[in-house]
Amino acid sequence: MEETKKDLSDVGLDILHAARNELYMNLPYLDAALCALAFQPGGEVTVSIATDGETLYYSGAWLAERYLRSRTAANRAYLHVILHCMLRHLWKKRGKDPVLWDLSCDAAVESILDELDYPCLTGTAMPARQKFYGQCRAEMPVLTAEGIYRHLLRTAPSEYELARLQRAFLEDDHGLWDPEKQQDQEQRQRQDERWKSLSERTQTGMETVLAAQATGGEAVLEQVRVAVRDDVDYRAFLRRFAAPREVLAVDDDAFDYIFYTYGLQLYGNMPLVEPPESREEHRIQDFVIAVDTSMSTSGELVRAFLACTYAILRSTQTFTRQVNIRILQCDDQIRSDTPIRDLDQLKEYMENFQLTGGSATDFRPVFDHVAKLREEGAFSDLRGLVYFTDGMGIYPKTRPPYETAFILLEEPPLSVRMPPWAIRLVLPVPALERAVQQAAEDDGLDLDELPQL
Repeated sequence: MEETKKDLSDVGLDILHAARNELYMNLPYLDAALCALAFQPGGEVTVSIATDGETLYYSGAWLAERYLRSRTAANRAYLHVILHCMLRHLWKKRGKDPVLWDLSCDAAVESILDELDYPCLTGTAMPARQKFYGQCRAEMPVLTAEGIYRHLLRTAPSEYELARLQRAFLEDDHGLWDPEKQQDQEQRQRQDERWKSLSERTQTGMETVLAAQATGGEAVLEQVRVAVRDDVDYRAFLRRFAAPREVLAVDDDAFDYIFYTYGLQLYGNMPLVEPPESREEHRIQDFVIAVDTSMSTSGELVRAFLACTYAILRSTQTFTRQVNIRILQCDDQIRSDTPIRDLDQLKEYMENFQLTGGSATDFRPVFDHVAKLREEGAFSDLRGLVYFTDGMGIYPKTRPPYETAFILLEEPPLSVRMPPWAIRLVLPVPALERAVQQAAEDDGLDLDELPQL
């Protein structure tokens, strides 16, 4: 019996080596990632294959059965595990529903494998998978685990539907992903950083290799771009649109306390210098917020974006008391133009927000309208425009005389080509929520007073 287990372990090891070699020959841009895991028989750890980010544990019997069924099935299983690590699924499980997160990760990885047009990865077409992909793509441009997880939370599938999806996507064992069973925090952080570095290397190679190819590898690159993306500080980002303003406040940097205290000591109550009663700070006053109201934009997401922006703009360190904000709604034409003079008006606008439009996306009318407003003297010093959109539309050919940022909740497909002068900021919903909470904590705001995301 022990000899049989050993024989099957050796067979499984040979299958993994063969799969790795074949994948390397077809997908050379994944070379570093394909060689990043050590192999070890699973024993009590797994009845299929599993990984903790350091080692790939395998069942020789399971791999042999897969290989006998189809050589490509073993290749897909190996690459399935590697993609989990590259997309850092293992280290994002904490705080999430484990069943839905596991399913989301498997669906995201299998969507990549189903798009890779290589003979070594050919699989059986499954209608249940294609139907699920279609439902998710109606809500997100790139099928990421995070996006699919939000979709599952929103749709709340029944136990039967959940079981059906698990049968369609289940491949490996995620038991080692449990945060309670993983190594100490420092080791988990080290593993996460290691795979992020490997993914960044892969991204660079893929952007070169796939430039003139159409093999489905774009699906890998799209998700890798999401996996290696750094967290964004939206509050700090907004401050780049600030201009110098004089405000009533003591300028500590320009005030010499030595002469002040020396005068008090010498004359009793007469300082030699008085503190300056004003100082120069960078504040935002003139600002344009444009909202894409095409069919691809959700009213709930727009309201969440406005709620986050409102919480940040309420900061006394960011905005002047009187503001000059224009909120534009546009699909292929300007649908509304609302001037905002103070933050109370912004809050009222947001709480009664109605999305108008629903046609195709054309960004040019917004820039033409802003150019007209500037000619009419509507702005004294317009520093920037923030455009909330999915990024898919017709862009202006020339750069406007102010900074423009396109805020996206999801990484857009590689087919989207933004102009080089545009600032692209991917700001997922969790980052929006963190920005609101940070703004409230730093400025002593009551979260109950802010509109809910």
